Amino acid sequence: MTTLANFPGLLEAFFTDRLMRQRQASPHTIASYRDTFRLLLEFVASRLRKPPSGLSIEDLDAPIIGAFLDHLEKERSISARSRNVRLAAIHSFFKYAAFHQPAHSALIQRVLAIPSKRYDRSPIEFLSRSEIDALVAAPDDRTWMGRRDRALLLLAVQTGLRVSELVGLRCRDIEVGSGAHVRCQGKGRKERCTPLRKETVTVLRAWLREQNGQPADPLFPNAQGGPLSRDTVEHLLAKHVTIASQRCPSLKHKRVSPHVLRHSAAMDLLQHGVDRSVIALWLGHESVETTQMYLHANMQLKEAALARTTPLRVRAGRYRPGDRLLAFLRSL
Repeated sequence: MTTLANFPGLLEAFFTDRLMRQRQASPHTIASYRDTFRLLLEFVASRLRKPPSGLSIEDLDAPIIGAFLDHLEKERSISARSRNVRLAAIHSFFKYAAFHQPAHSALIQRVLAIPSKRYDRSPIEFLSRSEIDALVAAPDDRTWMGRRDRALLLLAVQTGLRVSELVGLRCRDIEVGSGAHVRCQGKGRKERCTPLRKETVTVLRAWLREQNGQPADPLFPNAQGGPLSRDTVEHLLAKHVTIASQRCPSLKHKRVSPHVLRHSAAMDLLQHGVDRSVIALWLGHESVETTQMYLHANMQLKEAALARTTPLRVRAGRYRPGDRLLAFLRSL
């Protein structure tokens, strides 16, 4: 029996050969796929009373995959969007399995036929200029952590970097001289450079001088000198939002995440007349169509479009109530 003939060997080859060697997937992708299969194997093992290493591909049929996805939504309270991310990882594995275990093609096709779930798309959240100013001013610049947090927040709202890109920055990725910019590697291993405003350069130059670190050191380290985690960034952001809401009460009614800072950067560019294609390049989007959501959320653009239209020549009429009996029948 070859290594790929059994499920554990096939799954190991999927990670080491398919994801790491062939696709050279990012650490974030590998971690997401790893967590998906860890949850899936624990669920199936508890259902079938088998150890994960004793499972076969026949055990992972469409009904049990569907039950696993329902379990994630009902028991772990994940959103439909997160459910679709887990399903995409499972689909990727079964597409790989189709080439190595054609004898199970019928089972594999049934799993691949499990559809993604549709979900309501609510308008994106973003911060106004006054809310951004209050948030950036919230950290206490008399402390080391306060100066670090202010530099991080200012860089986030000006560049729109993803939280994974922020925590991955090194000191060498910041250029504060002529043509100041920040370099980062985003999704799909795409590198991009984003220019920096003067006020951001001033804060980052002072921060780099205070750090006095090596080029490979984290730009925003934790207390032990290592890189910040996503959870730490979310925690410090929530702390500063609470402080900033005392100065700017509108923040009390908003759920501010690191991705909201990214949306805020995009909306600021859009409101200043920057073209969608430039915003897509700025944010590292795969497609220009991704920036369409900012058009839907921008009320100023909609109001400007309304102002260009000709008002309808509608004469004001006098209200006359309808027949009570017909109104009763319509209400049934």
